[in-house]
Amino acid sequence: MTTTPLRFERRSGQRFTLNIPVNVQLAGSTHDACGFTQDLSARGAFFFTDYPLGVGETVELTLVMPSEITLGEAMRVRCVGSVLRVVQPSVGTKLGVAVHFAGYEYLPSSRSEGERSDFERVSALHPKSTEDEPVGASSGTQDFS
Repeated sequence: MTTTPLRFERRSGQRFTLNIPVNVQLAGSTHDACGFTQDLSARGAFFFTDYPLGVGETVELTLVMPSEITLGEAMRVRCVGSVLRVVQPSVGTKLGVAVHFAGYEYLPSSRSEGERSDFERVSALHPKSTEDEPVGASSGTQDFS
């Protein structure tokens, strides 16, 4: 009789195998690139991109978070996180990148991906003050600290 060693899952949230488009931007940079996810959870993602990223860098990912994760409607969000791991491609040019989300911001779906008002540029890296928020609006930023 053979026994298989037990593996303990360190992730606290459920991971979903989802291939969805993602916009990638290095924090503080105006250059952005695209990619696609391999898997996604409320706390992180593994995605493929041509954008050269390094471990420890802070990135912003903009994507449509599916209903499996939001437990409601699919929502467009900007996730801010740090790169945990970069996997060099064995074939092709796409890097595999693991990111842990520090927080995310819900975005209005009425605008195209490239259009952002100054109000919407606020991210988990630059917390907004209550003075920036329109009367009656609720905060759309989630923090995982």
